[in-house]
Amino acid sequence: MTPDDVWNDIERALDALSQQQEQRVLSLARRLRGDLTAEDLRNAHDFRELDDPDFHYEDGTLAGLLAALSAVRARRREATP
Repeated sequence: MTPDDVWNDIERALDALSQQQEQRVLSLARRLRGDLTAEDLRNAHDFRELDDPDFHYEDGTLAGLLAALSAVRARRREATP
């Protein structure tokens, strides 16, 4: 397995986890307010129904996964000649 293969595997895994978490966040948001879209979640603070501890937890988990993906991609760029 080459270093590129390893980087690709890590990126794919984090991307898959992020996509799954995005769906989880959207599903929870729609239970709290049925008409929300994925775009609405970019400004979740605009919707008082989303001032919910469970939503904040799941949204925070998504933010962490996206930050990890971004960090891996940045590190890959540094490591790749």
